[in-house]
Amino acid sequence: MAEKFPWEAAMAFGFAVMRLSPAEFWAMTPRELAAAMRAFGIGDHAPPGRGDMERLMGAFPDSPPRITPGPGTGGRKRG
Repeated sequence: MAEKFPWEAAMAFGFAVMRLSPAEFWAMTPRELAAAMRAFGIGDHAPPGRGDMERLMGAFPDSPPRITPGPGTGGRKRG
């Protein structure tokens, strides 16, 4: 069974975000409106693929963890 089209979210997006007039909004097909919503980051998105993840990890590498010595770890042996 196909999901229902999210009309409440679509109308809120069309009128508030895109600032469409009612005539402009109702002239769009659901597919056109869904494409516009995806362009604004709303809707279903596929997860990034391996290549995308590798590019992101190269552009934004994790920094190595900083290790800060705790009290009493100045390298001296206690006895």
